[in-house]
Amino acid sequence: MSAAATTYETLGGAEKLRALVDRFYELMDAQPEYYAIRKLHPQDLSGSAEKLYLFLSGWLGGPPLYQQKFGHPFLRARHLPFAIGETERDLWLACMRQAMQDAQVDAGLSEALANAFYKTADHMRNQPEG
Repeated sequence: MSAAATTYETLGGAEKLRALVDRFYELMDAQPEYYAIRKLHPQDLSGSAEKLYLFLSGWLGGPPLYQQKFGHPFLRARHLPFAIGETERDLWLACMRQAMQDAQVDAGLSEALANAFYKTADHMRNQPEG
């Protein structure tokens, strides 16, 4: 009897995750509506894309690549230097939703991921509601 598939496997594994992350950063870099979150990143997005890929691999139940390379992610602490409010949270989520659609992530999985991403993104907020 095999164990239930992880979200990582349901998504399509490393190749599909890489395509999703790459599309996310392409959109962030190219679409003016995402400027408020783009400006929080370095000019070269390759390091950010790699870290998100490594993190999501483990977060989705795949290989714990981020932890193997950097240790515990301490997500909130790592994001504290950046002003993240509701606007930034919502733009990040919108960009990820668009990336999931463009990467042809199954609609049901996309919705489940969007809900999980919301919880994590909301936890990253460090600015008062307004």
